[in-house]
Amino acid sequence: MIIAAFLMFSAAIGAPGRGQTPPTAAVTPPSQDPAPAGPVLTQPAPAKPLPAKPVSQRPPPIVETLAEARARDGVEYARQFGVPIDEAIHRLAAQEESVAATDRIAETYRDRLAGIAIEHRPAYRIIVYLTGDTPVPTMGVWAGGMTVPIVFRTGARVSRERVIWAMTWYQSAIRAALRRPPGMGLDPRTGELTITIGTADGAAGADTIKARIEAIAGVPVQVRITDRIDKNLDIAGGARVEGVSPDDGKRYVCTTGFTVSDGVRYGVTTAAHCLDAMSYHDREQGQLPLDFIAQWGWGYRDVQINGSSEMPKPLFYADTGKTRLRPVTGQRGRAATRAGDFVCHRGERTGYSCALVELTDFAPAGDLCGGACLPTWVTVSGPTCKGGDSGSPVFSGTTAFGILKGGSYRRDGSCAFYFYMSVDYLPLDWSLLRTGPGGVTAGITAPGGR
Repeated sequence: MIIAAFLMFSAAIGAPGRGQTPPTAAVTPPSQDPAPAGPVLTQPAPAKPLPAKPVSQRPPPIVETLAEARARDGVEYARQFGVPIDEAIHRLAAQEESVAATDRIAETYRDRLAGIAIEHRPAYRIIVYLTGDTPVPTMGVWAGGMTVPIVFRTGARVSRERVIWAMTWYQSAIRAALRRPPGMGLDPRTGELTITIGTADGAAGADTIKARIEAIAGVPVQVRITDRIDKNLDIAGGARVEGVSPDDGKRYVCTTGFTVSDGVRYGVTTAAHCLDAMSYHDREQGQLPLDFIAQWGWGYRDVQINGSSEMPKPLFYADTGKTRLRPVTGQRGRAATRAGDFVCHRGERTGYSCALVELTDFAPAGDLCGGACLPTWVTVSGPTCKGGDSGSPVFSGTTAFGILKGGSYRRDGSCAFYFYMSVDYLPLDWSLLRTGPGGVTAGITAPGGR
């Protein structure tokens, strides 16, 4: 019997609750290098016999191969960009296989790099934006069975590192200069600090706000006036978990993301703003109670880990009807994620959908992170996000990208974009369970992943 995203074994659990000391805004974000593979994990014998399972009236879900997963994502890509499915599958393979090349470029031009973005129209190519006017010739990388052009554009006014430093260092001053805390991010196509403000602040005029923020941050600023509101997705959520709030007695639903291990215990991720005590809704066994292990919800994190008495399989639901499962075979860190990457998520409210990454260095507006958020969140364009998707897995094929936190909503309730926490920021010692040639493995948490 397969339980998507959640069959786990755990030792006796005694973990901290929600009274943890939050990091300050000056904390340096942890390393963003992908976690290396770890030792093969074996399942210990269960401590006690499991209860008999009721006979399922539905066929077991299909576990997809990498090729099948990419083909299903390719159907959605082809629909959105009007290309043949074969072309879509090649592009998604190229997206994954070109990461090493763009990582090398980012390191080579680190002092000049303003951003890297993938362009889908009129042709598939990678654009690298650099400061200065020294030209760099176009090159290409063989990826996904095709040659992907890499085009360099110069003229950005400041580097990515400088904008991120300004967002982090001057965040408090920028917030104080406006009526409401703005959303902030790096536009990788211009190298500008993007400030998203509401109509109340916008009444002063975009040019006035731009000059005011540039005087504070010392970097070029792009002002966007909008009626959008950033907020955590409501507790309602790959698979369904439920709980009753001790505050109001109401039942709430949340989302599971990926299975994880610290080498001793096993668990499943969800959002930190979910309830502590929850039960996993399994279509064969019904409600399975989960033990609260701990949550981390400050600054650059929104993640909670709950455990159970069975060992997990590194699987997650990847379709709206919960008939198909995907294994986790790899993970993509934030530093290797590019604007224009095509990613998908599966939420309890919205099901399966795919869209493009917009910003990879984003600080949501307001105080959604136990206070101000650091510029470590990744945004993905709408229109599919609703309350209940919190904690859902963000992925491409069988590669894990992150855990969905919240969304930015227009006044009519439609989703402008959602934002997620990268898998880089799993808590210290916890890492994703993955499927490989040797069986189930756990990656080793990158140094600084605290």
